[in-house]
Amino acid sequence: MTPITEVEGRRLALSNLEKVLYPATGFTKGEVLHYYATVADALLPHLRDRPVSFLRYPDGPDGQVFFTKNVPPGTPTWVRTAEVPRSEGPARMVVVQDLASLMWAANLVTEFHTPQWTIDTPGVADRMVFDLDPGAPATVVECCEVALWLRERLGRDGIEAYAKTSGAKGLHLLAALEPTPSGEVSAYAKELAVEAERVLPGRVTHRMTKDLRAGKVFVDFSQNAARKTTATPYTLRARPEPGVSAPVTWDEVGSCARPAQLRFLAPDIAPRLQRYGDLLAPLFDSGRAGPLP
Repeated sequence: MTPITEVEGRRLALSNLEKVLYPATGFTKGEVLHYYATVADALLPHLRDRPVSFLRYPDGPDGQVFFTKNVPPGTPTWVRTAEVPRSEGPARMVVVQDLASLMWAANLVTEFHTPQWTIDTPGVADRMVFDLDPGAPATVVECCEVALWLRERLGRDGIEAYAKTSGAKGLHLLAALEPTPSGEVSAYAKELAVEAERVLPGRVTHRMTKDLRAGKVFVDFSQNAARKTTATPYTLRARPEPGVSAPVTWDEVGSCARPAQLRFLAPDIAPRLQRYGDLLAPLFDSGRAGPLP
């Protein structure tokens, strides 16, 4: 029988708890659900009021992996949904607002991806993101060097940046903004990516073309477009191990000499939250949200 659990007064059927989703470590679906319950206080503010795209991997990362943007069939009526604009016409998407909704979504086995805007102001960003993606043989170590340059450069424009791992190979930089049309944010982010390529020749590219990226850090500014999403802080990733997109300190970025120093798995996150709290909490402080120059 599928266990029935009550979460905040909502009845949830949590299935296949013993199923191994991450064969490299033996990490099970039950452990996935336990992880999300443990980090919910930190994760939920980053999900709240943002439409969620699910990257689902119900049979683990070696099985079928697929994006779900529309409300999945069988979604409980108590899970909040919202109509959001798309170029092909409006669509209805899930908005994870509370622990019960989070655990329902986690039971689908998913990465959480969110845009830089909220459902109240679609296409008007309150965050800016840079995705730093290393092309082999470059690693997250080289991403850290670029992140430090971007942090300083953003600071000159009065914008305070915060870092997290992507949960895969690279780093994400996030900054809080006064509400700004996504197109303007994308244009500004592209300017900085182009500048980084000029100032750090041979180490950075702002172009996505694969054959230009070997040994360089691709500064992806495109995730600021209104239609794009980024892996939400604290989400698990569909990788061989249960890696997490984990906030990191600038000291950790500055001292990174080996990729393993910035690789965090699900069991690492609760101790980090106990030590640091949510390192991205300043993103919710309206006093830290600055205008674009």
